[in-house]
Amino acid sequence: MSKTDPFYRGKKQVSEILEEIAALLQIKGENPFKSRAYTNAARAIRTTQEDLTQLVTSGRLQEIKGVGGALEEKIAEIVTTGQCKYHQELRAPYPPGFMEMLKIPGLGTGKMRVLWEKLGISTIGELEYACNENRLALLEGFGEKTQQKILKGIDYIKRHRGQYLSNFALREATALLESLGESPDARQVSLAGSLRRRNEIVKDINIIASSPDPRALVTHFVALPQIEAIVEQDETRATVTLISGIKSDLQVVSEKEFPYALRYFTGSKEHNAAMSRRAENMGLKLDQRGLFRGDDLVSCRNEDELFARLGLADIPPELREDMGEIEAAEKNSLPGLVTEDELQGILHCHSTYSDGTGTLEEMIVAAVRLGYKYIGISDHSKSAFYARGLSESDIARQQEEIAGIQKRFPEIRIFKGIESDILADGSLDYDRSTLAAFDFVIGSIHSRFNMTEPEMTARVIRAIENPFLTVLGHPTGRLLLSRDSYPLDVRKVIDAAAANHAAVEINAHPHRLELDWRFGRYAAEKGAMLSVNPDAHNPAALSDVNYGIGIARKSWLGRAQILNCRDADGFLQFSLSRR
Repeated sequence: MSKTDPFYRGKKQVSEILEEIAALLQIKGENPFKSRAYTNAARAIRTTQEDLTQLVTSGRLQEIKGVGGALEEKIAEIVTTGQCKYHQELRAPYPPGFMEMLKIPGLGTGKMRVLWEKLGISTIGELEYACNENRLALLEGFGEKTQQKILKGIDYIKRHRGQYLSNFALREATALLESLGESPDARQVSLAGSLRRRNEIVKDINIIASSPDPRALVTHFVALPQIEAIVEQDETRATVTLISGIKSDLQVVSEKEFPYALRYFTGSKEHNAAMSRRAENMGLKLDQRGLFRGDDLVSCRNEDELFARLGLADIPPELREDMGEIEAAEKNSLPGLVTEDELQGILHCHSTYSDGTGTLEEMIVAAVRLGYKYIGISDHSKSAFYARGLSESDIARQQEEIAGIQKRFPEIRIFKGIESDILADGSLDYDRSTLAAFDFVIGSIHSRFNMTEPEMTARVIRAIENPFLTVLGHPTGRLLLSRDSYPLDVRKVIDAAAANHAAVEINAHPHRLELDWRFGRYAAEKGAMLSVNPDAHNPAALSDVNYGIGIARKSWLGRAQILNCRDADGFLQFSLSRR
């Protein structure tokens, strides 16, 4: 398939154009219901499990909730041509950099319209200059605090420009790996770099391959349909930019060189430097070409043998950050890292009772298909009004429905839970009698992020001390590439969780991936229990738990430290033992 063939465009590109149309309509001051229709359609496109190409070719786009006749026409146009005439007409009055300002945290479409109309600001650079010149402080509807907030948001954008969420990069990488694997010139093909180490944010995709004809494999690679531009190319290597925007680098080596190159290009730089020093201390030389004693290659068939030659146990890619893994491998004391198939159940799942798009039954059926032994339903609590949080009557109705579904699905245990807002004073939503009706409670912060670090830490610790809290949800509140963590002494929070026998969540949602892996090892050392959960708002998102497992492994965690590696009875016992 060439780049100009129809139906190459995917869900991401379609949803991004629809979201931009919605934003442009808001900036123009159009009817908010019209804008919301595009936003809802974009969300539906992103989450549909149907193949978008097949929906277009079969004329079934209107089967997607929220997609009417006018939207169907525009979506089909994007899928077949890669653009939308209506979108281009809406963008025409604004300079190219204008829409990039939408990425700035704290700057909505209403404020963008004012900046454009009053000050003629059309780029992030112009906006930063205006803030530094104090021009927003006196602008109606802005003020000094808003100006400082926008400056902070601009700084965030500048720091994270050119970075991508790991789930997006992994999807792109998987397609490249599959295409390379289909080439008759490929022998071994592997992901490398920060994606192989399961970092939460990456800058590019690194792939290592072996081939008897490197030039032919490189030629095959640069001709793939998802390639937009060739940045650099020679006989053994190519760097390209994908249509999606992310860069990818392919390095082709001989089969003999493959294990050495794979280790080297997996990194990290710090780990590689420490490994090279170790080799030197043993009278060896280690680089991307091989392990050498003088001019002689020390033969290794794979990475396991390479580590063994250096007197080390095999170091999993996730741990290669030069954070003690080499010393532990020397002593043969590396932990056995948790695997996804060791999870017995999943918690933190939302349904249409609050802000989910899957019904209770749809979520449970999906969990059964994935082979889980239990699932915990935890819709939002009443203070989360923006997410249709549950009233006490909603809770009774939901729990009655769960009881009925449980009878029809005896192969899976369905636990009745709630994601209770942690209020400003650290208390949980609902009174004690209401909380007692749940099998488990996830406590999370969704508001009042602007507290000081001591205030926020005290707030979280008070929630942890509540005997009804089972799991502290998305503990630092960050949204990757969108919002920093709120101020929090994470170590004190982990200490409190360990002391009170509460679990801390590793939230597997690709935009969160927290508890940050840099604190995971500390949690394990302190004896705190962790829980890997998808924070799923639709059936497909249950599979996001894989990203959380990557963070758990990167945190040096084994199954003993993961709450939902316990069976259903073991989980319930943990939850109820605090009350």
